[in-house]
Amino acid sequence: MQLTNTVQKILSNYSDNAGVKTNIARILMHGALGGTGKVVILPVDQGFEHGPDRSFAPNPPAYDPLYHFQIAVDAGLNAYAAPLGMLEMGADKFAGAIPTILKLNSANSLNPSAAPGDQAITGSIAEALRLGCSAVGFTIYPGSQKAYEMMEEIAELSREAKSKGLAVVVWSYPRGPEISKVAETSVDVIAYAAHMAALLGASIIKVKPPTAAIFQPEAKEAFDQNNIQLSTLSDRIAHVIRASFDGQRIVVFSGGAGKSEADILNEVRGIRDGGGNGSIIGRNTFQRPRDEALSLLGKIISTYKQN
Repeated sequence: MQLTNTVQKILSNYSDNAGVKTNIARILMHGALGGTGKVVILPVDQGFEHGPDRSFAPNPPAYDPLYHFQIAVDAGLNAYAAPLGMLEMGADKFAGAIPTILKLNSANSLNPSAAPGDQAITGSIAEALRLGCSAVGFTIYPGSQKAYEMMEEIAELSREAKSKGLAVVVWSYPRGPEISKVAETSVDVIAYAAHMAALLGASIIKVKPPTAAIFQPEAKEAFDQNNIQLSTLSDRIAHVIRASFDGQRIVVFSGGAGKSEADILNEVRGIRDGGGNGSIIGRNTFQRPRDEALSLLGKIISTYKQN
């Protein structure tokens, strides 16, 4: 694997062991965007969060775990992320075909809505190694009543993962009793969430695209006093990247709920122009028929290839 100058520059920002850097490189060098420093990853953990019918009924072939492996491979994506059971279904059949990420924790919508934000640990580092994964993934909920416990869990799991040469992807999704739905995606809170993930040792950070809302009065004062521009999505993406160790960590942005193709591509352009490393996009692809999903992913990849 001959690394491009772009990938070498990204790797130079990491001080991890050779195993971790090799696995980061595998993700960065794979697929249609290989070597560009941009990534598109397929995450399919929504069956836990939303249930199989809400997730897969719009496109029934998606009930089959192997369908998602094949979509990720055929689209030329950088990696595929899923919980233990889904990866176990296809890891041997698709061994070496695409880098995989084992999602280590998950929530589900059957729990009472009043329950404090938390996720159950459903996978292990040993299982990630057994399945040939390049990385593990973990969600934290900054602002939830269980936030500190989740941070302690990922701190311990991250140490173990890195000691075994695995990269670590942190989904950092603010939520909690003091954080409104608007605040969950406000630019100051998203930047804070990304920074927390970096502080926790994330190799790759996953956050939601930030809106123009500002939740913390102190943050608004800092933005105003320092003339930080936030009017466009690309401005806000650039700020989140700056908050992620001044651009020295890989940051990808979620696709979120269902959107039109035009809205998705506009968002991708904003991520690209703001210096984001790419998209980790699930429902907006696997809920579309296969041909539509492949077409959309091709357009997303083409957009990221453009300067």
